[in-house]
Amino acid sequence: MEIAPGIHRIEGDLGERYVCQYLLVGEERTLLVDTGLRDMPSTVIAPYLATLDRELTDVVISHADVDHCGGNRTLRALAPQARFHCGEADRAWIESNATMLADNYRWYEAYGFGPSADDVAFLERELGGDAPIDVGLRGGETLRLGPDWRLEVLALPGHTPGHLGLWDPRSGAAIIIDAALRDGIYDRAGERLIPPRYYDARAYEATIRRLRALDPDLLLTAHYEVMDRAAARDFLDRSLAFVQAVRGTVRAAGTTDLRPLTRQVDQAVGPFPSFTHELAASVRAHLSEV
Repeated sequence: MEIAPGIHRIEGDLGERYVCQYLLVGEERTLLVDTGLRDMPSTVIAPYLATLDRELTDVVISHADVDHCGGNRTLRALAPQARFHCGEADRAWIESNATMLADNYRWYEAYGFGPSADDVAFLERELGGDAPIDVGLRGGETLRLGPDWRLEVLALPGHTPGHLGLWDPRSGAAIIIDAALRDGIYDRAGERLIPPRYYDARAYEATIRRLRALDPDLLLTAHYEVMDRAAARDFLDRSLAFVQAVRGTVRAAGTTDLRPLTRQVDQAVGPFPSFTHELAASVRAHLSEV
């Protein structure tokens, strides 16, 4: 649905939870944020575009994760005229499924744990095949959608090195996708499922503080409801509190062995029943601070 002038939120199904893409429709250009899983461009995004009778001109991939860029190859075929952008620091993962699998999803295996065989099969299927990116962004760029509508590209690192967001001064909306993740991702019933994952604790914390200072009227994410200013402040404060809680647990722990330490942190700030191993990325990020 349209949640602000020209900004549409499209929800794709992830079983117990959902993932959202955002479509920004200007007078001159139509921009999509994220492509979802492999088939979402054809099953979710294209049908919504058809209701607006618009053709995509630009795609911004917020970051390197399967539910945000798995549809790239499919959308390339559906919209060959569209220009694809991503954060330059995430480009290698986004363009290559093998690199994404090895460096983002399976590095845990060297420590004796990681995604299950079923999860790996899901990732291999839903990453959708390699697809090129046309433009690498670093933050600070301006994207013009019309004569009176310009967006600022935000560099929001932490969750991934090259995570991007968009700031719309016209509506006061910040599209941040997964740049902040409160105290975890919840299912549709309100039960907490998945831990916040971040690879750089200081960068993630700085991103949260930057967004808090921006104080948007609307905060638009991939896995949470649309938030007004008050809800956004609470969401970002809780995101920051989670980082501080994990940092305190890591510093007080009696081990630096990643697997048992991750279990300790899960007991302290969780529990997280799904993708628990991803908490290890955040734990490792704090170990590098010690």
